[in-house]
Amino acid sequence: MAHLRSRRRLALAVPVVLSLTASLGFLPGAASAAPRGATTAQSAEGTGLAYVVNTRTDRHTISSVQHAIAAAGGSIVVTYDKIGVIVVHSANPDFAKTLRTVRGVQSAGATRTAPLTAAGTTDEGAAQYLTKAQAAKLGNASAAAGESEPLEADQWDLRVISADKAAKINPGSRKVTVAVIDTGVDDTHPDLAPNFSASQSANCVGGKADTSYGAWRPANPDHYHGTHVAGEIAAARNGIGVVGVAPNVKVAGIKVADPVTELFYPESVVCAFVFAADHGVEVTNNSYYVDPWLYNCMDDPDQRAIVDAVNRAQLYAQRKGTLNVASAGNSNDDLDSHALVDASSPDDSTAVTRTVDPHECFDVPTQLPGVVTVSATGVTNAKSYYSSYGDGVIDVAAPGGDKFKIPDTPSKNGRILSTMPNNQYGFLQGTSMASPHVAGVAALLKSAHPWATPAQLQALLKAQADNPGCPTDPYDGDGNGVVDATCVGGKRVNGFYGFGIVNALRAVK
Repeated sequence: MAHLRSRRRLALAVPVVLSLTASLGFLPGAASAAPRGATTAQSAEGTGLAYVVNTRTDRHTISSVQHAIAAAGGSIVVTYDKIGVIVVHSANPDFAKTLRTVRGVQSAGATRTAPLTAAGTTDEGAAQYLTKAQAAKLGNASAAAGESEPLEADQWDLRVISADKAAKINPGSRKVTVAVIDTGVDDTHPDLAPNFSASQSANCVGGKADTSYGAWRPANPDHYHGTHVAGEIAAARNGIGVVGVAPNVKVAGIKVADPVTELFYPESVVCAFVFAADHGVEVTNNSYYVDPWLYNCMDDPDQRAIVDAVNRAQLYAQRKGTLNVASAGNSNDDLDSHALVDASSPDDSTAVTRTVDPHECFDVPTQLPGVVTVSATGVTNAKSYYSSYGDGVIDVAAPGGDKFKIPDTPSKNGRILSTMPNNQYGFLQGTSMASPHVAGVAALLKSAHPWATPAQLQALLKAQADNPGCPTDPYDGDGNGVVDATCVGGKRVNGFYGFGIVNALRAVK
């Protein structure tokens, strides 16, 4: 399964921004990045690879590079003119090497290590579906507690960040949309249908947006990740099931997961950021890392091209007014260290164990400039046992669930309850679940401050957060008597929580 944030995600520190800017040596233009279908896309079936070719953005350069692509045996899938990213399929094993010598090409590389097939996330562990018997019992408990939603009594996460109180003041504006870049969203779910924005949804698998009706839905019910995330953000307060952090904002689905493997390839994510920006999305949620590399090292030309392409797309989205929120990962890694072991890359062929420095090898999109990086907490506000962390890396924290921290709720389940495909509900945990809580609070902030820029929204997220500070006792997340992590920093900013756990009530006030 792909890398939904059961995978790991890193955060953005100022030194990373500076090193990225220096390494990439560009800031793409700010004009429209609408795709130009220059050439009919080659079938995804066959023995070729997919590539991104990154160029200068003037029309002459793009045209000459397109001719060079054809001469090198490449077939253009789509050209994003204004950010200078061209998605290509080619069976020529020397394609990238050839294109790197072409005038105007700034980087070029393969986006996978295995041949194309016909088409990752950050949840931790298998889903636990809510049975009818459990739902009936929970409904009685919710009614007794005066909750408006039948399953709300189990939503400890909303109460931790005061989202239940915030909704009584401002449940969010209908003019604000959060796009879930993920495995797809089941918009037929009764808790999502009232708030779903079909006009801002698409299927970006392969790099070119498909906006045909329903294309954004998950390939099958087992691809539940995006639907769960969408419910955490904006499940409607409608007397059905659960409720989201921002129950009156709109939610869109941009599918980027391969229908078979659920891998999130770079060209699909590039398409998603550009599509969200060009369709007026205010916030994107990114609970995944871009496959096939957990870390993309700048001394490798293919991995450098991946960083370059996705960074151009997400920066374009920021310039168009979109705030990008991402999960920090579930490896319990110190992301401010100088040596991490990556034993999972590449994940589309044969993985090779390597040691990387996350200051030089980047988790994408999490470590890209301006992206809000989120760690996970449990019901006690302690860092979740699986959540990655890092001083100067984590921006804010939010409830992601923790099976070792048991809440005083009817189900006694420390994970996060939300929507699942086919009108179901289930519990998941992970930084994948923390990120949408932050996206929901960001949507509330945008509702209260409609003219705020992405940078201003990020500053507001940090300003209204509550920071528990580093724990006074050694951190033993799973309770086995072994110290699992060390928190560095002070009460205002530290490696476990960044600037703190987001607070929805402060956001609307």
